[in-house]
Amino acid sequence: MRMSAKAEYAIRAMVQLATVDEGVLVKTDDLAKAQGIPAQFLVDILSDLRTDRLVRSHRGRDGGYALAQPAADISIADVMRCIDGPLASVRDIALGDLPYSGPTAVLTDVWRALRASMRSVLEETTLADVASGELPEHVSRLAGDYLAQEEKRGHG
Repeated sequence: MRMSAKAEYAIRAMVQLATVDEGVLVKTDDLAKAQGIPAQFLVDILSDLRTDRLVRSHRGRDGGYALAQPAADISIADVMRCIDGPLASVRDIALGDLPYSGPTAVLTDVWRALRASMRSVLEETTLADVASGELPEHVSRLAGDYLAQEEKRGHG
């Protein structure tokens, strides 16, 4: 899976917004500084997030941004789809329309399994989970399994 810088920045900005008290507005510059995101890039990201109604904004001297819904209701997948589109695709072709036949026909199921595993992590992990450091059990287990395998290989 490849994630764009824009999607990664968007997720970081949204998690940062999830840490502020309800009703508190955060200025773009403060959000950019808190997460080390280029401010002008963040303006474009926040515009996309606002269009998808993931953040709300208020103009003026006391203006800024806040989550448009509770952090527990916004998944990492929601943010990624807003910025980058579908979570997993093969050459932007629907899985059922891939031109596989013969020995490659089963690849469609491989891609379906990949999409399902990504969904189980990204759709079931919310901004609130990340902000609190309390990830869903299956996500923590997968991360632990990955770390153990990396250490086995000597990459950890």
